[in-house]
Amino acid sequence: MSATISRKYMMARSTDAFRSFFHLGVLIAALIFAVGVVDVSANNGPANPPETPKSGLADAVQAVAVAAAVVTEPPAEATESDEPDEEILTPRMRAVLAHITHRYKVSAEALGPIFEAAQLIGREQRIDPLLIVAIIGIESGFNPFAESPLGAQGLMQVIPRFHKDKVPLGAGKRPLFDPVTNIQVGARVLEEAIRRRGGLIAGLQQFGGAADDEEQSYAAKVLAEKQRLEQVARRIGGASA
Repeated sequence: MSATISRKYMMARSTDAFRSFFHLGVLIAALIFAVGVVDVSANNGPANPPETPKSGLADAVQAVAVAAAVVTEPPAEATESDEPDEEILTPRMRAVLAHITHRYKVSAEALGPIFEAAQLIGREQRIDPLLIVAIIGIESGFNPFAESPLGAQGLMQVIPRFHKDKVPLGAGKRPLFDPVTNIQVGARVLEEAIRRRGGLIAGLQQFGGAADDEEQSYAAKVLAEKQRLEQVARRIGGASA
């Protein structure tokens, strides 16, 4: 799901292809050597050749066998030490992930990178990761391709034309449909709103596009969802909020 994982996967595949071509080249070189030995023995040797050409041919065959063994050898990178590094979820986040997986009927494999991004980016922006998860649930139902009639996109329903300055360089034509980029931008929008409005509730109201005279309905909705998630974390994981 995440762009970082995709890039790591593509780099690993490129390395595999390079090694395969290299090993294939070794095999071809060994085969050419074997053919050359046979050709020299046939054209330059006496009518009754001595035993040495046979020995040379055997060496060539052995070289081909060694090359073939190299090609068929399991790739060295298929080890646990070279697996992509992933943010380890806290017990609190793991418990909520299990709950959301069941609630929205989405696989943990698909939701895992979203929770990892929420945890990491939440720490960077000093925002509770469960607040980010609560917003995602309310705004998009964990659908990274959600788009509203007003043009809000992705997990946190960010409107591109208002927040172009927050999108990382080289993020592509529709970056807000990438889960990690969307959370990066959405968390920055939220942090900025809280800072400018001077508090969490007012910041949430601005983030959700709700007017102040709406009795803080959007903020109340998000905070109620966050409280439910905290209760789930305590009940399932025994983790403190």
